[in-house]
Amino acid sequence: MSSSTAVQASNLTYEYPARGKAAARRALDGVSFDVRRGEIFALLGPNGGGKTTLFKILSTAFSPTQGNASILGFDIQKQADEVRQRIGVVFQNPSLDKKLTVLENLRYHGQLYGLRGSKLNTRVSEMMERLAVADRARHLVETLSGGLARRVELAKGLLHRPELLILDEPSVGLDPGARHDLWLYLQKLREKEGVTILVTTHLIDEGDRSDRVLVLNQGKIVALDTPAKLKEQIGGDVISIATNEPERLIGGIKTKFGITPTSLNGTLRIEKQAGHAFISQVVEAFPELIEAVNLSKPTLEDVFIARTGHRFWEDK
Repeated sequence: MSSSTAVQASNLTYEYPARGKAAARRALDGVSFDVRRGEIFALLGPNGGGKTTLFKILSTAFSPTQGNASILGFDIQKQADEVRQRIGVVFQNPSLDKKLTVLENLRYHGQLYGLRGSKLNTRVSEMMERLAVADRARHLVETLSGGLARRVELAKGLLHRPELLILDEPSVGLDPGARHDLWLYLQKLREKEGVTILVTTHLIDEGDRSDRVLVLNQGKIVALDTPAKLKEQIGGDVISIATNEPERLIGGIKTKFGITPTSLNGTLRIEKQAGHAFISQVVEAFPELIEAVNLSKPTLEDVFIARTGHRFWEDK
């Protein structure tokens, strides 16, 4: 494993065993990737795509059915204790004790990592200040808003100075303002302290905020690169056409322009350079078949559609 690599995963596969009437299910299928030190790396995909299973493997909660991974040079299975000392984990579901204060939660967590006395007090105070929750130190966690509680979760995950921070759907339950603040802090954390950040998310804009993004669908990698490079692969503008007769319009466009649109729930999708000019041509050619037309620049969802043939939220 290179010294510039924080995470190295090779052929990770995980299969949930059959239970009762539920058949065995392969949640991850031969996933391989690396995360470079000091980058923000997103695992992006729809619910059920395999993100949380991968999160649990990398945080040493699960062992893969097949394949292996190393974090900061340590094998996640053979050297799990060394891995846990070097990573910070923020779970999707709150892991704070709601009946304890912010201060009590952080002190207890620090003690689990061997911090004691003045070193513990200094570090807890430092993290409360940094996450702007020092004024809530004596407040019970159950009285905090979702955004404040998430900040305390971050403080907890960073208390022992991890080299890698792993977050599972960190924006769940946060309003747009709190989400914005969370990502500003993650970017500052990477820039000022060099912490490598790996985050799972189902939100397209959070993939855009990352240095590189791995797109998962049904346990397999469908794309992996920087957001900009992935969107460049779309090859032009994205044109969406609403119509009540999709098959007829598809045939007409194919015959007249030599282009075969993709049909998604009755909406036709075309990728084309100079899309605005093509819109004029297609509307003039088929005015009776077109109800509405939309032109947009490629997004990561367009990358997902191009690779899977269906929309982000249609994954089953």
